[in-house]
Amino acid sequence: MAALAADHTEAELDEADRAMLDYAARLTRTPGEITATDVEALRARGFDDRAIHDMCAIAGYYAFVNRIADGLGVEREDRKG
Repeated sequence: MAALAADHTEAELDEADRAMLDYAARLTRTPGEITATDVEALRARGFDDRAIHDMCAIAGYYAFVNRIADGLGVEREDRKG
């Protein structure tokens, strides 16, 4: 879990999990560069359209919420325990 949290590209993952996380990272960092080829790569690893939609929606939602919080200067809560 520590490797996954630090850098998913260094974690031991199966091909499907790596593809999913690579897609989410790419969608977060460079959304304008996502193409049909990215979606086809997910399908090739066994994801159906619903799963791909869900990946996209969840990554997009977190990006949206983080930008709203950043734009309003919301301080992050430190959660321990």
